Amino acid sequence: MLLSFKSRRVRAAGWAIGLLVPSSLALALAPSPVTPTHAAYAAAAPRAARDGLTRTDVSFRGGDGLVLHGTVVAPSRTTGRVPGIVLVGGSGPGPRQEYAQEAEAFARGGVVTLVYDKRTVGYSKMHRDFSLLAADALAGVRTLRARPGVDPAKVGLWGFSEGGWVAPLAASRSSDVAYLITIGGPGRTPLRTQTWYLAVHLRHDHVSGSLLDTIMGPAAHLVDGAGLFPEGGHDPVPVLQRLRQPVLALWGEHDTQVPPRESAQVFERVLARAGNDHVTIRFVAGAGHNGHRTNDGFENLGGPLLGGHPLGALAPGYADTMTSWIHQVAAGHPPLSSTAAPPRQAVTSRAASNGAWYGANGLQWAAIALFLLAFAGYPVTGIVRRTLGRTAAVPARRPARLLAATGLVTVAGTLLYTVAVFATSGRLGDPVLVGRPLSWLILQLLAVIVAVTTGVTAVSAWRNRRTPAAGGRVRVAVVVTAGTIFIPWAVYWGLLAW
Repeated sequence: MLLSFKSRRVRAAGWAIGLLVPSSLALALAPSPVTPTHAAYAAAAPRAARDGLTRTDVSFRGGDGLVLHGTVVAPSRTTGRVPGIVLVGGSGPGPRQEYAQEAEAFARGGVVTLVYDKRTVGYSKMHRDFSLLAADALAGVRTLRARPGVDPAKVGLWGFSEGGWVAPLAASRSSDVAYLITIGGPGRTPLRTQTWYLAVHLRHDHVSGSLLDTIMGPAAHLVDGAGLFPEGGHDPVPVLQRLRQPVLALWGEHDTQVPPRESAQVFERVLARAGNDHVTIRFVAGAGHNGHRTNDGFENLGGPLLGGHPLGALAPGYADTMTSWIHQVAAGHPPLSSTAAPPRQAVTSRAASNGAWYGANGLQWAAIALFLLAFAGYPVTGIVRRTLGRTAAVPARRPARLLAATGLVTVAGTLLYTVAVFATSGRLGDPVLVGRPLSWLILQLLAVIVAVTTGVTAVSAWRNRRTPAAGGRVRVAVVVTAGTIFIPWAVYWGLLAW
């Protein structure tokens, strides 16, 4: 995610470069027309249901004054004041219906729950502000703390996926947050999490080889440097270091959207170092990224439909683990820190940049600009010269033309293709041949042609060096220089690597 950094499968085709890129679809930005009766919240009359729960629609003002709308789900009958929890959803528009199963499960477990529609004003594929989302979450906490029947000293936060960055940030800013639960909480930056997610899903589609390294390395670094991945560098470590509340951190056994083993290790190490002695780390059996039922993390099983896609039913034991833990904390007996054995993680995440000088974004953009100008300039200058009547013999004309054409297509195609991978969460629909998507295989073939024609053009130009065509020799020298620089660039980008 996401980046983008991605939550449920129903949103997987959208993200990216969120975690992501310019490339996805924009979210609707229409402000909500409802205005609350006062700054804190406005509540409708509670609706009783046959399932033993009441549902009350509420409105409250978010971090920047935007009116947000939600539902408070509570048990119909309670004795005294009970704990409460505010649900902070994952990436995307996140309507409250997406988390109805969680809200109802908490309420059936004796925890009053506020689930709210995520803002779409000030939040889009190209703009993320975790600080503003954290302020919205804290506004929700204040709203729930003011509810009759809720113990204001026992209201916590639940954060899923992107909410696994947002909810800890909110909790670190306010002692009003009594405890924190995360499900699928990332321990890495959004950019690093998103490239891990892409690598996992590409592998699931039988992709192997250099494309995975390209997406996790130079492509991610370039995309991030171009500002196409909002909040891509958000580091969860400093936030976790400030948490003093009891923490329950959960990951699905089959999480394919954030690296579960790595994330759990980060949570455990950082919170222990910060002196937090009440951190419980668990893995939900038979669950995917969202804690819902799955066989492999790629398909949800059961549950209601949202947008025509199954959300998956809550995995057995998932809700009970959370509600029983909350009641322990609310009773003044938060469990001492413990960590369950993590599941196997097939792919290890990696930073987008290896710190090498040749990977610097400035140098990469300079090389790309040179390629585009040199390769596109060769035919353009030829057309201009003919238009002006300045025709002259050109040494190595044919191989130079082929070099310019294939070089231009390869460089432009590589940039567009890798950005498209981020934009579509790796779902371009290419047939996969010998472990490579067809489009990537074609780009690799073109890169080989560029490398070969660079040598052929250079040799041919040298053999015809006495040809009386000064302007033509300059044009050929420029395109050969670009082709020569292209070769190490193509190796770095995985085009000349198998």
